[in-house]
Amino acid sequence: MAARLARSVGQGALVVDFALYLHALQWTGVAIGGLFMSGLVFGAALTLLLGPLSDRLGRRQFLLAYECSQLVVALIALFTAQPLWLATAAIIGGFGRGANGSPGPFAPVEQSWLARSIARRNGGMIFSLNTAMGFFGMSVGALLAALPGWLGGRDPAPADFRIVFLIVLLGSCVSLVLLWRTRDDEEFEPATVDDAGQSATRRTQENGLLRRLMAVNVLNGIGVGLIGPLLAYWFKLRFGVGPQTIAPTMALAFVATGAGSLMSGSLTRIFGMVNVVVWLRLVGLLLLLPMAFAPTFAWAGGLYILRSAISRGTIGARQALSVSLVGAHRRGLAASVNSVSQMLPFAVGPLIAGAFFQAGWLLAPFVLGAALQGAYLYFYRRIFLTHDPSREP
Repeated sequence: MAARLARSVGQGALVVDFALYLHALQWTGVAIGGLFMSGLVFGAALTLLLGPLSDRLGRRQFLLAYECSQLVVALIALFTAQPLWLATAAIIGGFGRGANGSPGPFAPVEQSWLARSIARRNGGMIFSLNTAMGFFGMSVGALLAALPGWLGGRDPAPADFRIVFLIVLLGSCVSLVLLWRTRDDEEFEPATVDDAGQSATRRTQENGLLRRLMAVNVLNGIGVGLIGPLLAYWFKLRFGVGPQTIAPTMALAFVATGAGSLMSGSLTRIFGMVNVVVWLRLVGLLLLLPMAFAPTFAWAGGLYILRSAISRGTIGARQALSVSLVGAHRRGLAASVNSVSQMLPFAVGPLIAGAFFQAGWLLAPFVLGAALQGAYLYFYRRIFLTHDPSREP
């Protein structure tokens, strides 16, 4: 969790500044959205491979490899803005995604490592705490994202933005040291049905649940992808504000979301994971369109902070549910399925939103995103309510 906290600081800085940096470099809306999409597709492909592989080979070495890759791409982006090099670094590093401190495509490795030492019924609380650590770190990073504005004024020059990659570099160094000092004591053997104590019937049931999870995640992935990755860019286009205004707003949102994650984790013990996810996200959904139609940045920013705390605070509960759908030997697979089935649709969202923004249609992504997220909540509750592990004695 401490490694996640350190990693999240750089991610918080980039979620504010990376799209603004590309805008300062004269990238078009479609090009910015296309780069975000490419990074997400690359991450999804790795995620599909790494989760099941970690079930057999262990967790620690994969997370160490991730931190080393972050060091390399941060150095590249720190010293060059040449499009090919910058795009390559951004795709590998997942720049600007706002991953809440998770290690990108290695997130299923982290989730399955965390899940191995906790009771299933406590998963919502522990995963929510882990998510909160990421949001609190991102709030610090979002505040530091105001540095380009302090250096260059309301419209910083491209060179002013490069300081954020130094923040990423330092955070990865700290995270690497922490993970190096953390032991992975679990012994890994090739998993079989007998090893896991599972019957063929149980395996078939698990596969059916994972297929349903993939289906509903497609709705959620596109709906969130239309809004989240380019939100700072939308603030810039809609209200003409710069990083020194956007950064503190997003920092407050991340602090509020961390608190919301802790709250939702506690609520799962009372109401169950699925009910907490559905009802809190429904409230957040009702705030989405008022935010989109807000007449001033102050109103939009305030609604964004409130919505983020209520809706995004449920991420930990959703992660805990996904790894609880299968036996211990398949947690990496379940976490990968959960991540990939959201990441690939999520990757389409920034490209569509970028095209809307370039055409001047600044409200369209919010309307479409709201419809998709509403459908997701309906099917999520209908499918998974009876499989909620927090209801177990």
